[in-house]
Amino acid sequence: MTEGTNMAKQERALRTREKVLTAAAEVFASQGYSSATLNAVADRIGMTKGALYGHFPSKKSLAGALIAESRQTWTSLRAEYDAPGADARRVLEGVVVGFADRLRSDVRLRAALRLAADCPHLARALSGVLADMRSTLTDLVRRAQRDCGFPGHSPRLVAELLMIVMYGLLSAPDGFAESVGAPGGEPLWRLLFSALSAGGRPDSAAGGNGAVSGP
Repeated sequence: MTEGTNMAKQERALRTREKVLTAAAEVFASQGYSSATLNAVADRIGMTKGALYGHFPSKKSLAGALIAESRQTWTSLRAEYDAPGADARRVLEGVVVGFADRLRSDVRLRAALRLAADCPHLARALSGVLADMRSTLTDLVRRAQRDCGFPGHSPRLVAELLMIVMYGLLSAPDGFAESVGAPGGEPLWRLLFSALSAGGRPDSAAGGNGAVSGP
């Protein structure tokens, strides 16, 4: 078998794997993890269950691949915005709005987060991704406070608020993006960041929560 033939086979296998992951995400999103079956995934793309086993031996392995991909999505998004010397506030806003937009447009990312909500053992697999998101957002808030005059709210509380709103977009009704006028609910995020920036540090959020209290 020639090198060109091997490369063609690898490319076909990769394309098939991508189709399988998208089909699995759509099935998980519509049926939930417990009700989803490998047959339903295979039927969605006209594949036999046996051929599907050649790529993923179980429903759990499919779910795990989607969750692993969510880590790569977050890592690449963070790297895209958090360039050396970048304004911390712009990085914070870019990462949050970018991730929210990906949630709206990427069924595989939405499925990964919903799978974690469905199943405790999958939630454990995603916990590292969520912990990294929380840590990164907290650090960006601290940097924005130190370098850009962002008000002194508790960085951890701001990070939690941003993650809660991002998660809330998963449950937004159909047509939400159109109703707010932009992908990812960008006007909503502008409103939220404006509200966070409107005043100084509230006394109730300052105590012991890691807010920046000085230069």
